[in-house]
Amino acid sequence: MKAPTDLDQRCINTIRTLAIDAIEKARSGHPGMPMGTAPLAYVLWTRFMRHHPANPGWINRDRFVLSAGHGSMLLYALLHLSGYDVSLDDIKDFRQLHSKTPGHPEYGDTPGVETTTGPLGQGFGNGVGMAVAQKHLASRFQTDDFNPVDYRIYGIVSDGDLMEGVQAEAASLAGHLKLDNLIYFYDDNRITIDGSTDLTFSEDVAGRFTSYGWKVLRADGNDLASIDSAISACLEDPEEKPCLIITRTNIGYGSPNKQDTAGVHGSPLGPDEIRLTRKTYGFDPEDEFHIADEVRRHFAAVAEQGADREKKWQQNLEAWGERHPALYREFMDFAEGRFEPEWEKILPIFSTDSGKMATRQASGKVLERLIDAIPWLLGGSADLTPSNNTHVKTMKDFSSGHYSGRYIRYGIREHGMGAIMNGMALSGLRPYGGTFLVFSDYMRPSIRLAALMGIPVTYVFTHDSIGLGEDGPTHQPVEQLAALRAIPGLRVVRPADANETSRAWQLAMEHREGPTAIVLTRQGLPVIDRKQYVPADEVLRGGYVLAGDEKDQVILIATGSEVHLALAAREKMLEKHIHARVVNLASWEVFESQPESYRNTVLPPEMTRRVCIEAGVALGWHKYAGTEGRIISLERFGLSAPADEAFRELGFTVERVVEEALSLI
Repeated sequence: MKAPTDLDQRCINTIRTLAIDAIEKARSGHPGMPMGTAPLAYVLWTRFMRHHPANPGWINRDRFVLSAGHGSMLLYALLHLSGYDVSLDDIKDFRQLHSKTPGHPEYGDTPGVETTTGPLGQGFGNGVGMAVAQKHLASRFQTDDFNPVDYRIYGIVSDGDLMEGVQAEAASLAGHLKLDNLIYFYDDNRITIDGSTDLTFSEDVAGRFTSYGWKVLRADGNDLASIDSAISACLEDPEEKPCLIITRTNIGYGSPNKQDTAGVHGSPLGPDEIRLTRKTYGFDPEDEFHIADEVRRHFAAVAEQGADREKKWQQNLEAWGERHPALYREFMDFAEGRFEPEWEKILPIFSTDSGKMATRQASGKVLERLIDAIPWLLGGSADLTPSNNTHVKTMKDFSSGHYSGRYIRYGIREHGMGAIMNGMALSGLRPYGGTFLVFSDYMRPSIRLAALMGIPVTYVFTHDSIGLGEDGPTHQPVEQLAALRAIPGLRVVRPADANETSRAWQLAMEHREGPTAIVLTRQGLPVIDRKQYVPADEVLRGGYVLAGDEKDQVILIATGSEVHLALAAREKMLEKHIHARVVNLASWEVFESQPESYRNTVLPPEMTRRVCIEAGVALGWHKYAGTEGRIISLERFGLSAPADEAFRELGFTVERVVEEALSLI
């Protein structure tokens, strides 16, 4: 154990002053947490973490997750001092327009930021997902002579993180899976915005995490030797458990008038208090953004160690590749995100002889092919595996001692599943997870962050409407499609039959810049006769003309199972010599990304007689219905009845579609 020095303390206080100065200049931010946690962060970053600031994407780097994202200036100060591409001007630009140092850490904006955090509890779950990914990759690539992915995941979590339910879900699963590559510091400063945590938080955190199956240690947040000893204990004797180091800290440490108060949590110290605090640290009270030369040299030496580590790893990787060429090629495919060439050709094609088939069932058959074609595809379900059809017979379960498995049993933890999948995607895997569409509400914050980060997570949402039938209104989604479509950057795809379900998966796998929600039926649907209508490949454009001719007088627009209502209504109207165009608008987001010229061929602006049909709220449909159109929607909750009876009772019938269409002509 390295004895602390005056230089160590000067480095720690430099982290603190950079944080308080940047926050003061921005006139907003959270100074208290960086001031309190600077010692533990310093010890971790300079003595234990393996990272290379000149190459933030080094695949074998240790990951650091600041789940308490409000303390972002702690992370930015560490990144700057460590030599990442975060300049002092960037620090001074904290919270300003287009800066590299936004108010909360944002993945993709700042080199060295591993995930977007701020909504408390999410980073905790992301780190669990990163730990899952490392365990899986190590099981895949580790040999007796080398492991190219032996990194660890570290993080800092706050009182607020530990109050959020998503954290409890992720922590419980992490303990169950024995993820001993995960080490979190609990910043036990006992202060929230409202005041002392005694107001709301009196639980036995150590007891709770021990019951989850975590190793729990304690450290003094102001004692470098104590912090060093705790981390070493986690690394040297992990006991096949994730590790929580409960670290007693002082929020706003060093502020003569604000330390250990709620006032230092989320507001700048103010010029007078900053001068007093700098003096407490032994700094010139008037010297803003000061970094001593010896501090810079010390952090530069740490960065050099990182460069040496990566260089040695690269040499070992190349030598390993010579000994294991096939495994090396597979590793490089993973590192570069490559799939098998022309993998989409393996997607199944369903014939009309297949009979009625629920799109959830078709999705399961698609996955049987995808699992072999895309090695980085890992799946799971929130305890609805047989209902979601997310498991393939050849898939083994991911479990403690069997980390090579590709199927994750998340238990009834939808929100935790969402956060964990984000961490897996950030680690280069392609995760998918299933639950009922109505329960997308439980995981919405994680979906939103996946969209914000632009990472390729796939959600398999089954039981997509009143068509699920007898389970009734508690399980029948009404507003969820509209809610998901409202998330910028999320693709929502609701296929109309088995063949479109194949292409929905193609859309998801080809999309690397954001998440995709595939929305599937419980009830059986006919396989659309593509000899009579256009090929299912057209769904790759998001929306297309499924049926119609030059005589069309009205457009029927639908998604999913309601497309079949539109087709049947079209046939009824043809008996009356009324021509109707049927447009399948399976994915609004993909359709809107098409050229305007194409969109106008599908929905010509001059064709204003339109009927939109979807078994959900009308919100959003007015864009396609226009001022003269009609919307057949569901502006109430559902009811418990067999699917056919529920559709009929709630007005989703061929007769009603025809009636609405004829009223426009």
